[in-house]
Amino acid sequence: MSPPHDFAARSSSSSFHPQHQHQPPPSTSSSSPPSPSAAPASVPHSHLAARSRLSNISRHIAMAAPANPSVFTAAVVPQAPEDPLFGLMRAYKQDTSDKKVDLGIGAYRDNNAKPWVLPVVKKADEILRSDPNLNHEYLPIAGLPEFTSAAQRLILGADSPAIKENRVISLQTISGTGAVHLGGLFLSKFHPSQPKPTIYLSSPTWANHTQIFSNVHLRTATYPYFSPATRGLDITGMLDALRAAPRGSIILLHACAHNPTGVDPTQDQWKQIAATMREAGHFPFFDCAYQGFASGDLARDAWAISYFVSQGFELCIAQSFAKNFGLYGERAGAFHFVAAPGPQAPAAAAHVASQLAILQRSEISNPPAYGARIAARVLNDPALFAEWEADLRAMSGRIVEMRRGLRERLERRGTPGSWDHITSQIGMFSFTGLSEAQVQRLREKWHVYMTKNGRISMAGLNSNNIDYFAEAVDSVVREVS
Repeated sequence: MSPPHDFAARSSSSSFHPQHQHQPPPSTSSSSPPSPSAAPASVPHSHLAARSRLSNISRHIAMAAPANPSVFTAAVVPQAPEDPLFGLMRAYKQDTSDKKVDLGIGAYRDNNAKPWVLPVVKKADEILRSDPNLNHEYLPIAGLPEFTSAAQRLILGADSPAIKENRVISLQTISGTGAVHLGGLFLSKFHPSQPKPTIYLSSPTWANHTQIFSNVHLRTATYPYFSPATRGLDITGMLDALRAAPRGSIILLHACAHNPTGVDPTQDQWKQIAATMREAGHFPFFDCAYQGFASGDLARDAWAISYFVSQGFELCIAQSFAKNFGLYGERAGAFHFVAAPGPQAPAAAAHVASQLAILQRSEISNPPAYGARIAARVLNDPALFAEWEADLRAMSGRIVEMRRGLRERLERRGTPGSWDHITSQIGMFSFTGLSEAQVQRLREKWHVYMTKNGRISMAGLNSNNIDYFAEAVDSVVREVS
């Protein structure tokens, strides 16, 4: 073994000696890169050669190997058409005319064509923001309990036998769209009929209905609803179609303020519809997006649902708080399942609740909180609730005023045709009866934006544009057939 002092002697001549740390490196030509021979002597030439060969091989492989093939090519994924309503909104925003009129949007506007935040919503919002205990924790899967219980009472009535018998299951959803989807998904997955029943939609109906139900693999069909001749309800055609539908079909019904027609059945007609559906064993699915917004009366707008429940129907309800609270972007809604009355109702309701929770968990986990908190604050406070009812009457009242004003202006001008349907229809929308060609002329010549089927949002009219719109309609009706 070498003595210890030999290691010290060897170290004294190594590169770690202080006198070597400040020596400049060997000079290299600036015109050419250093060759392997210029590398530090501590790296063997064989290692450098191996590195060079490996680098060349890697470059060759990278150049020779094809790129990862695309799975979702344009040939595989077809271009989807633009949503007609959102396309209409985009076109309106791009129009630079100072006379342009937006009658397409399904949202309330004040007399200055501006979004209107309900005063009671502002008040509830302030109360929530001043609450030191407010947090942003997850809601339960079924949503905010004080919201869903209040939504139940609102849509069914506080004295509803279904509520008293604990056979109503309610989940908070992503507004009415989410409620329709959740209901469709449940029916598609658990309806015992084989093959799965068809869901019948009114002709016409909300544009999104068909897509939602198709996406959950429910077959869709239509039943007559709107009569172009009378611009009212085709009750005979509707009842005949319900009788002809296969027994046990699902029937989608608009609870009030039918979208897009604004045509609602009378209470006597609702009774005829219920009797026909009972005889045929059909399953009702109510879509209620405008409670209180249609007539200004919450109970009146939900009358059809309460009547069907009183007749012992098992049914579904999709409920939206977008329109009647002006909470469009907060996406507050609810889905309700009402079990049929009888001794098996509690067990059936419990099983349905468990499966709805699984479906909800797999899709959204839990719903958003803030809009539901605002609605719950108002719905559960008698003073705020009374203020909300006043706000609803103000909105529905302005729309009624616009209906009356438009009809009067068209009749005063002697505009060809009958215009009494403008005031007989109800809610936010009116089916004008204008043709697609007339709608196109309104857009091109008058900068008036409405859906091509002739539907207008009455909330888009105000004292500043109603005369202009009446003039435009009079013009195109005379010019375009």
